Amino acid sequence: MVRRALVPGAVASALAFILGSLFAGSDVAASATLGIAVVVANFAAHGLSLAWAAGVSVTAVQVVALLGFALRLGVIVVLMLVLNALTAWFSALAFALAVVPATILLLSYETFVMLRLRVGTQLEIPADPAAVRAAERLAAKQAEAHP
Repeated sequence: MVRRALVPGAVASALAFILGSLFAGSDVAASATLGIAVVVANFAAHGLSLAWAAGVSVTAVQVVALLGFALRLGVIVVLMLVLNALTAWFSALAFALAVVPATILLLSYETFVMLRLRVGTQLEIPADPAAVRAAERLAAKQAEAHP
């Protein structure tokens, strides 16, 4: 899903740069383009971290999904505040006006893809490795107790 979002992200970055240049100049264009790039990077980090967590356990997926969202949102806010404080060219308004709709569009895209994948298929949640080992130990104990 992340790879499929890269091309629309590149198109959105170019569009943000063009619109920013036309309406307010190169500084606004750079800020808006940076906002789109941050959203795409955030989405990629989200997808890659969930893919990693899916290989670990269901609990890891839940932790990464919940805590990862807050962490990534915090990174975006801190980045905006730092750039606003340290650079003269950065426009926090253009950055925010690019980040918010881009995030909404990416969330809509993710929802659309997930709904499309879900139609006609069953959601399969892999067994937690610790639970599998515990079930095997329990079955072995029961087999020893009742031969």
